[in-house]
Amino acid sequence: MTVGDGIATISGLLNATYQEILIFSSGVRGMVLEMERDVTGCILFDDEESVVEGSTVRRTGKTAGIPVGDNFLGRVIDALGNPIDGKGPINADGYRPIESPAPRIVDRQPVNRPLQTGILAIDALFPIGHGQRELIIGDRQTGKTTIALDTILNQKGKNVICIYVAIGQKASSVAQTVNVLRQHGAMEYSIVVNASASDPAPLQYIAPYSGCALGEYFMNKGQSVLIIYDDLTKHATAYRSLSLLLERSPGREAYPGDVFYLHSRLLERSAQLSDEKGGGSMTALPIVETQAGNVSAYIPTNIISITDGQIFLESDLFFSGQRPAVNIGLSVSRVGGDAQTKAMKSAVGTLRLDLAQYQEMEVFMQFASDLDDITKKQLDYGHSLMQLLRQDKYRPLKQYEQIILLVVGLNHVMQEIPSEEIKEFKFKMLQYIEEQAPHIIKELESNNFNDKIKEDIVKFAREYLKQYVSGGDK
Repeated sequence: MTVGDGIATISGLLNATYQEILIFSSGVRGMVLEMERDVTGCILFDDEESVVEGSTVRRTGKTAGIPVGDNFLGRVIDALGNPIDGKGPINADGYRPIESPAPRIVDRQPVNRPLQTGILAIDALFPIGHGQRELIIGDRQTGKTTIALDTILNQKGKNVICIYVAIGQKASSVAQTVNVLRQHGAMEYSIVVNASASDPAPLQYIAPYSGCALGEYFMNKGQSVLIIYDDLTKHATAYRSLSLLLERSPGREAYPGDVFYLHSRLLERSAQLSDEKGGGSMTALPIVETQAGNVSAYIPTNIISITDGQIFLESDLFFSGQRPAVNIGLSVSRVGGDAQTKAMKSAVGTLRLDLAQYQEMEVFMQFASDLDDITKKQLDYGHSLMQLLRQDKYRPLKQYEQIILLVVGLNHVMQEIPSEEIKEFKFKMLQYIEEQAPHIIKELESNNFNDKIKEDIVKFAREYLKQYVSGGDK
């Protein structure tokens, strides 16, 4: 009857089902998204120019799905599963519907295996476990995608399949992301699903579900999967466009009333499956963009309530040079210590408390003209911890490196070092310990951590500090 903006309305289509694929006489495919008494609303996946009023439309009896298989690893595909990296066709092992029910509670088990990001601030304070859903939230240009990419790079050799879903981004940004993954050898265990800004809204709408279906294929085979949705704000915007064009009534911020369900049915599919179901897992890192740090907007609050914690990135911290710009106060992991190794749990100690104390003091310091020595010392200590948490992008840390740095930082070893030298000091110190005390690394890698190892780490760090301060290693 009508066609435009990626939407076609059809009459006379009997017994069509929700999300069924339709084929137009010109070969264009569409998917049923709206069913009224006499009219069916359908979103179009291909170019709509060949669809004209009066075209015939046929049902296929198939629900929307995507080809799946091991051959997708290392490839860049669109939301329908077609390769877009110019490397030829992909031989699929099967076909999965893009929407499927989430695993039942009895088919799941608690989240208790750590999935390390390689980012000290996150692994120490807001640990992520296999099967968890941890939201990365912050304004634009605060390093959200970088955290996701670092996490992918850190899965090298850990038998985790990574799926990166790009929704509504510039094609050049996605090409850059793929390039970073290739350079670091991460593409061999990764799949990129891209529905770029130039793609029609229907493709942006189904992209995360397609990525999730691919993830479920590997999860059901008993493998571990990490999936990143970058970002769900643009996904909600694409869905809002479709809903308004389908003449659904707008609600808060003009989003349709079911926009919560849009994301909850997607994120609920992430799970740590029980051993009877193969023990596979799918960990989701959805990304959400805020405006001027407004976490209480509609989409952010929706997704915060669906996920198991959030990593909040703050513009002020980012511009002051604190990268990753994680706000310690507003970030949280609702799985907590369950997703940490024993060694890591012991090493973290009072870090969070010390940082909170430092931040309170820093606010107080603005009003105080002269500070006593104890306060100055505490401020220096807090400052050294903040410097310790700074990390270059695409340089994830191994677990033993993180534990050594935490022990050294919390034992006030770096307190006297000028802040601009801490970065150089920490890497040279790690190198020194690797050379002089390989037994420490051996113990930490086999997850042994006790007072004796702690004392050894502090002893070798202080030895190196003496060398460093005397100028022997500058």
